[in-house]
Amino acid sequence: MTLIARTRARAVETLTLDSPHNRNALSAALVGDLADALTDAGKDTGVRAIVLTHTGNTFSAGADLKDPPPPEALAALLRQIIELPKPVVARVTGHVRAGGLGLLAACDIAAASTDATFAFTEVRIGVAPAVISLPLLPRTDPRALARYYLTGERFGAPEAVATGLLTTCDSDVDKALDPILDGLRRSAPDALAETKRLLTARVLEAFDRDADALTALSARLFSSPQAREGMTAFLDRRDAAWVV
Repeated sequence: MTLIARTRARAVETLTLDSPHNRNALSAALVGDLADALTDAGKDTGVRAIVLTHTGNTFSAGADLKDPPPPEALAALLRQIIELPKPVVARVTGHVRAGGLGLLAACDIAAASTDATFAFTEVRIGVAPAVISLPLLPRTDPRALARYYLTGERFGAPEAVATGLLTTCDSDVDKALDPILDGLRRSAPDALAETKRLLTARVLEAFDRDADALTALSARLFSSPQAREGMTAFLDRRDAAWVV
């Protein structure tokens, strides 16, 4: 049973994260299913662009703490989105946490409703936003992002636009996406692929330079005593031991 639902309308393939039991957390299974769906859409000449969206009120809760994907698998998924020769557009109408923000950063365009919320919660469970930094840092304002990276605070869609995490937000996200999807449908496929290649060159440089070090950092932190305490505290719905 796949965790990704697929629909198509006028050459736009919509891939829907459909794992409501864990708020679309990035489990090994979901990451694998999404990678397969992206591969299929990338090869299909009938697909001009891809919309990545979600069921329920959460786009993604981040890594599934009970069944996390290997850091290398998450890095490979993010790189796949960036290297796909077709634009990938994120459509968010709910909450996004931790690793889910890496998916947004990997997408070429990201739109959210104004009631969506975001948070880099890694520091609060004893780890760091390591792998997701590969697409995030080249595409966002470092000064604006520093506060949310370091504190784990929740922030809203307007702030996400200001940091560069989102392209746009609107009370009606589909209204905001209408002109974007219309523009993609009017664009030549080869021209889109080459234009995307221009836009993603710096991001891929970051992958080439830093992917090995950041996947190693992620693995080390997730196996640390602080991470074990942070994850246990999260699952027990209590403060971690270091909270003062």
